[in-house]
Amino acid sequence: MAVDATSSVSTSTTSSTNSAQKKATLNYDNFLQLLIAQMKNQDPTDPMDASEQMSQLASFSQVEQTIQTNTKLDTLLSSSSLTQASSYVGKYMESADGTVKGTIESVKVYSDGIIATTTDGGKILVQAGITVADKAPPTTTTSDSSDT
Repeated sequence: MAVDATSSVSTSTTSSTNSAQKKATLNYDNFLQLLIAQMKNQDPTDPMDASEQMSQLASFSQVEQTIQTNTKLDTLLSSSSLTQASSYVGKYMESADGTVKGTIESVKVYSDGIIATTTDGGKILVQAGITVADKAPPTTTTSDSSDT
């Protein structure tokens, strides 16, 4: 009596660590209950292959470990984003397209990126192509040097 896969486990970067761990634990517990029920109700004249049982258990354990690794990586990435965001405050930043520039007053971290707010209220998406400096570049003014 072979048992096919009964459920799939999926996670996303927006799901919280606790819910992913809880989901993995519930599915793992459900798998063990299913395996025990299968062993209790198997045909005594045609018992289930022990190596097949161990293969199923090992596969499910690997899925559980992958979920735990993903949740720890999500936590690490969030921590990295917060550290990176705090380093922008007080710096001069120019957006990738050059339309918004100024000294950064505050930074807001979202799950998919960082938005920096300038002292003038402009908002800059932190992405490839932005310019970051310790201070604003000096402004060059052209003066009329025709003194006659």
